[in-house]
Amino acid sequence: MTIEIRNETTALVDEREFVELARFVFEAMHLHPSTEMSILFVDEDAMEKLHVQWLDLPGPTDVMSFPMDELTPGSAEHPAPEGLLGDVVLCPSVATAQAAEAGHSAVEEMLLLTVHSILHLLGYDHMEEDERTEMFDLQRKLLLTFLASRPAH
Repeated sequence: MTIEIRNETTALVDEREFVELARFVFEAMHLHPSTEMSILFVDEDAMEKLHVQWLDLPGPTDVMSFPMDELTPGSAEHPAPEGLLGDVVLCPSVATAQAAEAGHSAVEEMLLLTVHSILHLLGYDHMEEDERTEMFDLQRKLLLTFLASRPAH
């Protein structure tokens, strides 16, 4: 698995933790061991440009997902084919503000957004109520299992 991380902000990001999270989700979703993905951390100006360009929405957002090979989850018996999953673009400053409102840490918010985005890259969505329930239940399970498995900081 290749997970490329780039931090183009002044925010301190433990890149290793995001790589470990992505690997955890890849394994849980039975992705091919050669699957590739990137996570990019950007400032609000860069995120706003992407938000306007791709969604025609004003202002910066917390995270955006850009799928590449339209991979879908595999199973233990039939792992997904190898390919390029896509790109996740996160805005730490927007995530930090959301975290404060939600009552948890900025890192936890960015980890949540990363899981959320990987699920989007795998074809999950939350436009319909049944899709929303499925995606958010899976997102919660993956994140909580990952957080429970990591050593205390």
